[in-house]
Amino acid sequence: MAPVRLSVVLPVLNEAAGLGAALQALAPLRARGAELIVADGGSSDRSAALATAGGAYLVNAPRGRALQMNAGAAQARGEVLLFLHADTVLPTSADALISKALADGSRVWGRFDVAITGRPRMLKLIAALMNLRSRRTGIATGDQAMFMTRAAFEAVGGFPAQPLMEDIEMSRRLLKLSRPACLSAKVQTSGRRWESRGVWRTVLLMWRLRFAYWRGASPERLAELYR
Repeated sequence: MAPVRLSVVLPVLNEAAGLGAALQALAPLRARGAELIVADGGSSDRSAALATAGGAYLVNAPRGRALQMNAGAAQARGEVLLFLHADTVLPTSADALISKALADGSRVWGRFDVAITGRPRMLKLIAALMNLRSRRTGIATGDQAMFMTRAAFEAVGGFPAQPLMEDIEMSRRLLKLSRPACLSAKVQTSGRRWESRGVWRTVLLMWRLRFAYWRGASPERLAELYR
């Protein structure tokens, strides 16, 4: 099949409750030629059926976000790969913004600013701090909808096969190629993780895990602590 400019890869695991709406939100991108791939990690709900019904190309993958994203990328035809969480909504003109950000070749990857939806007011501050930290360090998170050229993805060997912090490690690898394009347009991501565990408890846990990872703790051990 002919290549396309943009491939959107969604790793999912039992996301049936919101997957239909997520795919519908991506319909305008599909209408403009983007490819949509759902990498399912063995869902026991209707995620796979909803993906097919929503016009996505379904890829069955080993469970694990990094493994699923790599499996989806392996089937993608796009010159640019965008990795999107199922509970994250892109800005309307995401495809045009990405094309512009990568047009001159000085940047080969990037991410969006993020806004976290939810009732706690602290979520706005958390999002603002995430965006600021990312601009200063060049480290992106999966919540910020990371994108990159296929050439860059292949040059760093894809996402590392680890159960946690795969986005941080991927950022470190990509930083060897270029600084990220930090787009000020915002993706909207769900605050359910913060609300279910408690905002401050979640923030402190993530700081603790990031510090431990920086000190050399194994992703497997950190994944146990996260769960």
